[in-house]
Amino acid sequence: MINKKVANVQDALHGVKDGMTFMLGGFGLCGIPENAIKELVQLGVKNITCISNNAGVDDFGLGLLLQKKQIKKMISSYVGENDEFERQMLSGELDVELTPQGTLAEKCRAAQAGFPAFYTPAGFGTEVAEDKETREFNGKMYVLEHAYKADFSFVKAWKGDEAGNLIFKGTARNFNPCMCGAATITVAEVEELVPAGQLDPNEIHVPGIFVQRIFQGEKFEKRIEQLTVRTKNNA
Repeated sequence: MINKKVANVQDALHGVKDGMTFMLGGFGLCGIPENAIKELVQLGVKNITCISNNAGVDDFGLGLLLQKKQIKKMISSYVGENDEFERQMLSGELDVELTPQGTLAEKCRAAQAGFPAFYTPAGFGTEVAEDKETREFNGKMYVLEHAYKADFSFVKAWKGDEAGNLIFKGTARNFNPCMCGAATITVAEVEELVPAGQLDPNEIHVPGIFVQRIFQGEKFEKRIEQLTVRTKNNA
């Protein structure tokens, strides 16, 4: 059995350099690789491109990298909660590529499966399709989208084993699974790391073949992006 366990986040991010492209899993603030992001901040890598559903918030998630101006280009679909992101985008400090959410997921999945490109109807007739090849299929127009190319994928799972098999929980299954194996190196941080063979094979969402490094995260804040509660009068 191949053991993909590394001792800590520092070992997991070995080889990270300036100018690289990173995929970062999660949906909003749910299921983001918190430990990997904090280590990227500590490493001080510059001029990086980040592919992520979200851009974090001002003081958490990818917002930490934006504060330090470490991100050169942001490829995202949901960016509405980060004031610093807005400021950098409007001032021209940050290169931004907004992508339909489903297209972003499929561009990751295509890279994972080894497909160089695919056609999608999403975005046809809009700015998304500018300078891209289009083609008609069965009377409907489609846009050619190319799979992403990334150096590292950083994902977060609920539970994993030393062989790299992963189990996700709830909303964290958005974007994390399709980013596994979609980059040259996939790094998985997990809340619970167990020896190989202890996970039920029927419950595994991503097999270890898509993961190169795995470690148990030290701390997960799991911040809620928009907390909404009922008042006592409405209970």
